[in-house]
Amino acid sequence: MIDSHCHLADEAFVGDLDGVVDRARRAGLDRTLCILDPTDDAESVRGDRVLAVWPTTRFAVGVHPHHAGQFVDRMDELVVLVRSALAKREGACAVGEIGLDYHYDFSPREVQREVFRHQVRLAREMSCPIVIHTREAEDDTFEILTEEGASVAGGVFHCFTGDSAMAERAVELGFCVSFSGIVTFRRAESLRQAAAIVPADRLLVETDAPYLAPVPHRGKRNEPAWVAHVVETLSQIRGVTTEALSTETTSCFDSLFRSREMIEGAFDELS
Repeated sequence: MIDSHCHLADEAFVGDLDGVVDRARRAGLDRTLCILDPTDDAESVRGDRVLAVWPTTRFAVGVHPHHAGQFVDRMDELVVLVRSALAKREGACAVGEIGLDYHYDFSPREVQREVFRHQVRLAREMSCPIVIHTREAEDDTFEILTEEGASVAGGVFHCFTGDSAMAERAVELGFCVSFSGIVTFRRAESLRQAAAIVPADRLLVETDAPYLAPVPHRGKRNEPAWVAHVVETLSQIRGVTTEALSTETTSCFDSLFRSREMIEGAFDELS
């Protein structure tokens, strides 16, 4: 079993990271993908601690749309920053989470689009998968991914909250779809319908910890061990055993988030 997206380097885990990782292992998790923001030096330091405690952790590095406003008229600096952070980070294998967030609009939309576009371009050039954050920005997200040839790199729509049509659109573009604890929420029926139609080789599970704890832990700080509740819900939706769903999602994870050594040539120019 895997957690395909979490924020273990978040300050929410500073006090008990060892315990969080121990509980994850006891729940049957072998590895995870930890998201790092290259604009946050403190988080980068905490990322070192995550790797020390859980050596099989893989990392994605990218500038979140909430922070895109820091790069107005500084796109060259953005690319240099992300490249450098990828080069320095042991276990880095993906660019993310990146995308568009029109719900909060913490950064101007035009800047969000340019920051997203440049990072998609970088990921495509490196043949590294992309971890996508999109909220109330479906059409612009797909437009940029299509224009920038993102299907070459592939990736995942993380913490998917769209409908079946959007899920089909993501799969047609060559992307995976990842479901979080939201799929366990009582009012998430349309999301469960989407989860039922995603092909097994494009399906991922995640916690997005420390956010979005699943039922029965809703409202608490989330952690990777609780991805088991997402697996259980999805197995019921799809009519398979939890063991089968765990095997399928782990296989999808390993196919998408290959180890750095397996991404042939991707990091050569960064060394």
